[in-house]
Amino acid sequence: MTGSETRDRAQGTTVTRPGLCSVTFRQLPAAEVARRAADAGLEAVEWGADVHAPATEPDMLRAAREAGDRHGLTCSSYGSYFRATQDELAAFPWTARAAVLLGAPRVRVWAGGAGSAAVTPQERGATVDCLREAARIGADHGLELALEFHSGTLTDTVDSTLRLLDEVGEDNLLTYWQPPLDAPDDEALAGLAQLVDRVSAVHVFSWWPGNRRLRLAERAELWTGVFGLLNERRVPMDALLEFVPCDDPEVLAHEAATLRRVAGHRRGPLPQDALR
Repeated sequence: MTGSETRDRAQGTTVTRPGLCSVTFRQLPAAEVARRAADAGLEAVEWGADVHAPATEPDMLRAAREAGDRHGLTCSSYGSYFRATQDELAAFPWTARAAVLLGAPRVRVWAGGAGSAAVTPQERGATVDCLREAARIGADHGLELALEFHSGTLTDTVDSTLRLLDEVGEDNLLTYWQPPLDAPDDEALAGLAQLVDRVSAVHVFSWWPGNRRLRLAERAELWTGVFGLLNERRVPMDALLEFVPCDDPEVLAHEAATLRRVAGHRRGPLPQDALR
């Protein structure tokens, strides 16, 4: 724990760090993603492996890191698409090395490709084994791993996620959290309350109903509750914006301002134009 983190906890202030998932703007080059994130007052970026930072493209990895450094952004994490299958495991050291090249302390991974109710015990066991080995490879590179909290995987429910973390049993494997699709606010918050001690970051977006993209302020009650739980825990946490309405870079500044306020970075009401 750093001295500043200790002081923040002692003074009762939030230690949530606002950032951006680069996949939010797949259509933009990494340099433009970094510039817009910094201009919006964000502090960190999760570089996605699909477009901006492929694991086997060292020049792109270096370019992404340099873009973040140029604009004063920390690389919070590497957004991989590792699904914890035996076919992918041999290539995971490439993913770990890519995270190191980016300066990322954490790799986002996925818990298989089927929901918890659909897999057989043998299939679940195979995913557990792959995640355990990936976590050990990550540890060899000084990395934490975090599970994408997502439908269609073994993290599709809170209970399955907690069970999976226990089954893998590696200290450097934690989980992300994001609002489950169509879950009412109270249900989503109850789930987060069960998981919160094992959450390393949250993906921040407002969908309702279904995958209709709203501004953050349109689910302000949900996000106020989320950050109430996170800040009460007093552990440094990344809050990464994702899926802004219409994939529009022009709304990022408003969404970032809302995030900073609701996360406790700035006092005062939500932005006047947050709902426009």
